[in-house]
Amino acid sequence: MDAAFVLVHSPSVGPLTWAPTAQLLEGSGAVVIVPSLVGVADARPPFWRSVAGTVSAAIDRLPPNQPAVIVTHSNAGLFVPVLVEATSRRVAGCLFVDAALPLPAGPTPVAPPELLDFLRPKAIGGRLPPWTTWWDESDVAPMFPDTRTRDAVSAEQPRLPLSYYEELLPNPPGWESRPCGYLLFGPPYERVADDARQRGWAVDHVPGRHLHQLVEPRTVTDRIIAMTDEWRRSGH
Repeated sequence: MDAAFVLVHSPSVGPLTWAPTAQLLEGSGAVVIVPSLVGVADARPPFWRSVAGTVSAAIDRLPPNQPAVIVTHSNAGLFVPVLVEATSRRVAGCLFVDAALPLPAGPTPVAPPELLDFLRPKAIGGRLPPWTTWWDESDVAPMFPDTRTRDAVSAEQPRLPLSYYEELLPNPPGWESRPCGYLLFGPPYERVADDARQRGWAVDHVPGRHLHQLVEPRTVTDRIIAMTDEWRRSGH
């Protein structure tokens, strides 16, 4: 049985960031699930438990014995170790799409100190404004293909607690024992892609901004299929 694609969005945004990719993957005959993590904003800490529980519950609804490929975007990549540990299904591989990586060992901070310094003044009553309001308009607008898509994606953004970004995530060992890969869009993730390459992973590049899966969904989907098909051909 072919592995299902589990597309995991960053808790900073919503599942619509994966919607075009999911539709194209389904059109290719794949089984696809996109768990919604918008409820993480109202979960009790530690927030990683809500992320892992939500994704694991979605995977459990797949047909029996169907393996999964976990595909994460942005800071959802940090949760891969706990996602792999939380599911009883065989995880056939983990693909990081313009995503942050867990540390090689030990707890992984959700945000580095410089990002926390940037975020703390923005919090009101312990909550942050929606992610797209953090940045200049000149940076945000090119991430979307059109106004309609931007409005829809912006409308489902949660207001995450600042404490979400202050957490340390568990990093249980063994998750890298399966095939892993990295698909880079662009700045500031070049160094992360270099890290993936140093770990011995396959790294590919589709030039674009951080939400490029919304701008060129066909190109991004084709790369996701190609990278994960390579794992199957190599016998994993």
